[in-house]
Amino acid sequence: MKGRLVKKIVGIMLFGAVVGTFLFCASRETDKFVKIYFPDGRSVTAELAVTDAERARGLMFREKIAADQGMLFCLPGEDYHAFWMKNTLIALDLLWLDKDRRIVHIEKNVPPCTEDPCPSYPPSRPGLYVLELGAGGADLYNLKLFDRLEFTLPVLNR
Repeated sequence: MKGRLVKKIVGIMLFGAVVGTFLFCASRETDKFVKIYFPDGRSVTAELAVTDAERARGLMFREKIAADQGMLFCLPGEDYHAFWMKNTLIALDLLWLDKDRRIVHIEKNVPPCTEDPCPSYPPSRPGLYVLELGAGGADLYNLKLFDRLEFTLPVLNR
């Protein structure tokens, strides 16, 4: 009896975590940016890419990105999400984060796509988020595998 109750409570908690992640990853027009804090206390302001259209566009056609800026992709579930650089004009560092917001894969200095089809960059571990920084950002902020990043996503209001 007690074991079934514990399993039921754990199941409800897991369901709540999944729903909460979905709700927090959906943004309103006014909630397009989030502050991301690194282990050393420094931070960047990241534009959110939450919808399919926002994730598909990413940083395409942008000619520059400041060292204190980035883009955070909220993905539809923790998985091996590959990225590519179609129509991206700047080199980027890509950091995949798991559900606990720990860095599980880093691709440094990913160049703009110059050939068709564009190469894709898959992670070695599943991720729920991808943070894109300007090339050199991972080194600038001394980021490494399994570092935990801190951020609070806006609440869905749709």
